[in-house]
Amino acid sequence: MKQDEAKTADGTEWILQIRVRLVGTEPEIWRLLEIRGSVQLAQVHRILQVAFGWEDVHLHRFTDSDPFAPLRPADGALPEPLQWLPAEWCEEPTDRPEEHCSLEQLLARGSGKAFYEYDFGDSWLHGLELLSRRPAEPGTPPARLTDGARRGPLEDCGGFPGYEDLLDALADPAHPDHAELSARVAETTGTDKPFDPEFLDVAAVNRELSALSSAAK
Repeated sequence: MKQDEAKTADGTEWILQIRVRLVGTEPEIWRLLEIRGSVQLAQVHRILQVAFGWEDVHLHRFTDSDPFAPLRPADGALPEPLQWLPAEWCEEPTDRPEEHCSLEQLLARGSGKAFYEYDFGDSWLHGLELLSRRPAEPGTPPARLTDGARRGPLEDCGGFPGYEDLLDALADPAHPDHAELSARVAETTGTDKPFDPEFLDVAAVNRELSALSSAAK
């Protein structure tokens, strides 16, 4: 797919409605985003960091298929799995620079689906699915959160199983790790208010996305 295919015949860009879920979370943690199709993956990475409350302190990659699913032969040969990374991290023949690929191009390779993995230790896998697209109107922001459920997990908590254990400890004052983990969470979040995993501040996320877009200009 060519770069200009992210635009209509008269040059108008597409706005893509993308549903992003944290794979394996239950209840599911998800976001509904509107993103310009021409946005490069390097910027999509920053958008997803803001949308899920990550701190951008670990490695990441984009793939056009589930990187952990068993490979199935196609036409008698195994498919070549590709991944998009920051250019300075590209070392293998199947690595591609994320700065040279748009969101529209990535989703076209995966028939409307793609994956984003953040933190190769905790391995937070985000599944991206294209729901719809429409021409962008004047003044449409490059990225906007329209809906979602639950706040993102905390960094370095051990993946979803570790996050579940953390929530159990925070919810139980009698838990042996309650005080220690409560103090850690308060330091991380900057507040001593009870940690609410169900809370998602859509307006606050959009303020951050607006600031991110302004900084990228």
